[in-house]
Amino acid sequence: MNWNLIFNFTRQDLIDRHSASMLGAAWTFLLPLVNILIFTLVFSNIMGARLGGQAQDLGTYGYSIYLVSALLAWNCFSATLNRTTQVFHDKAHLIGKVRLSLWSLPVYVSLSETVHYLIATGFFMLFLLAIGFDFSWSLLWWLPIFVCQQLLAYALGLGCAILSVFIRDIKEVVGVLTQLWFWLTPIVYTSNILPDYLQTAMAYNPFYPLANAYRATLIEGTAPHLPPLLMLGGIAALLLTLVIWVGRRLERDIRDFL
Repeated sequence: MNWNLIFNFTRQDLIDRHSASMLGAAWTFLLPLVNILIFTLVFSNIMGARLGGQAQDLGTYGYSIYLVSALLAWNCFSATLNRTTQVFHDKAHLIGKVRLSLWSLPVYVSLSETVHYLIATGFFMLFLLAIGFDFSWSLLWWLPIFVCQQLLAYALGLGCAILSVFIRDIKEVVGVLTQLWFWLTPIVYTSNILPDYLQTAMAYNPFYPLANAYRATLIEGTAPHLPPLLMLGGIAALLLTLVIWVGRRLERDIRDFL
């Protein structure tokens, strides 16, 4: 893996996002800030949503904390998945000219989305400090949870990127499926409002244990439930290994099709 090349791609990706706008790179900070203000102020005060359990003890902003803790992670996950799916087409002009590792190329997408996630999370933490939220050391669990999340996004995205070379509709299919996936995951609602059979089916939703882990460590101040996270991390690692194995056998065809 050529890390200098990956970091250059990451830097250029961050620059190119808003290069044509008047404020330029400032939008990298302004957009997450506006989103945090909407999530924390609008959803708490205008919607007036309330949760049961310990989140209810957080007062006026209980729903916002519940929502944002998982929503920021989902936004990063889905953006990484969708953009990685398209990465071979986006860099096709370079793949044909420069000898690039196709399997490490999408790392820049994950790094770029991680930067945006960190900025948005930074604003979220400032909001929590402003309202006097009681932090605990369990928040440090967010790092391994995030790594597990991005490993899964990378594995799924790379697999879809390979398919998209041969089936151009994959990009649109992934976009639709991530929208469905979002609403099938208790991010803006709580799982206890679902029928029993749907609550049971949540065990097969890969993002469900991630959302629960983020909330448990922040809201409840406890360590996450490790077995589903370890299983998810193991599955993501195995999937990534399988995808790279298949991709290497199709590499010549991939480069020809691009």
